[in-house]
This record gives sequence, structure tokens and C-alpha cells, in this order.
Amino acid sequence: MSSNRWLSRQAADPYVKQARSLGYRARAAFKLIELDERDHFLKSNRKIVDLGAAPGSWAQVAAERAGQQGRVVALDILPMDALEGVEFIQGDFREAEVLAQLEALVGEKVDLVLSDMAPNISGIVASDQARSMDLAELALEFACDWLAPGGVFVVKLFHGEGFDEFVRTARTRFDRVRLRKPAASRKQSREIYLVADSRRHV
Repeated sequence: MSSNRWLSRQAADPYVKQARSLGYRARAAFKLIELDERDHFLKSNRKIVDLGAAPGSWAQVAAERAGQQGRVVALDILPMDALEGVEFIQGDFREAEVLAQLEALVGEKVDLVLSDMAPNISGIVASDQARSMDLAELALEFACDWLAPGGVFVVKLFHGEGFDEFVRTARTRFDRVRLRKPAASRKQSREIYLVADSRRHV
């Protein structure tokens, strides 16, 4: 029954239809597009890291907008088909060896860190929330280490335990922090995106 409901919802979803017509790998592309239309962080020639990239719709948008002189490095625990202009590592971001491999490939300060990471959902709300916040905190730590001064961090969060503390921490690291709920994000979802602009030089 749940599978049938999902298929019906997908068939009726205008963002799914639009993603197919434009060649994007998933409807999530429009979340990033809407965020960028409001906050203008995807620019030509930018160096970008995309965490939790599979199946690749955010990396597609990022590579398009960064252009030939830009650079996109993507990572996910799941496999991802190759994308033009995107360098991809498959591995678990939580593992030190994978993180070291990512850092070696990145090699220099970047302008933008994107994180659409989310854990596999178990259905146990407290556990799922704790794991999602752990991923967000690791992404924030990575962003603080690798963003150039003035850099931008975009991360998916879920309302719940640890959310308010995370936002407070982000506000100590960046000049401007905004919370966004794109129209392409389903209303019933607890997800919300934090856009942190202008990484402070410390």
C-alpha cells in the first residue's frame, strides 16, 4: 500500500515531471535552484563540494552554474553515475579514511559546501533525528575547515532535538544564517535548509 501511495504521489508531482523534462536526476534539483534564486550562492568559477550527492541532481545544478572554470567535488555512500564536470568519491563521510580521501581530492579552500545528507530512516524518530544531526555537525565541521573566508554553507536539517543548538553554533561561525523551506520540499517533510553566508575568518 505504501509503495502504491509513493508511486501515485510521484506520478502527480509537478517537480518530478519537470525534472524528467529538463534531464535532472531527481526533483531535489529544484530545492537547490530555489535556494540559489533566493540567496545567490551558485556562481561561475566557484569551487564546490557536494556532500550526500547521489543520485546527482544537486551536483548537476552546481556544475551547470559553476561553468567550465568552476569545480565540483561530490561524495556519497551510494554509487552515482558519472556527471560531466563532477569529480565523485563513493564512501561513508563518517569514516576517517573516506574523509581523508575527500580532503586530498579537494586540496584547496572552496567557495561553497553543500550538504543534502540524510540517514537511512529507521522509523524511530529520536534515533533518526540524532543521526541526521550528527551528519549535519560533521558537514559543518568540514565546511569550517575547508571554506575560504566569505564562503557559503548550505545544509539540510530536520526539526527536532539538536536543531536550535545547531543553528546557534552556525551563527557563531558565519555572518548571516537563514532558514529556508523551498516550495519543492514536501509540506509534510520536517526538512529545512540552513544557508550560512560569509564564513568568518578565524
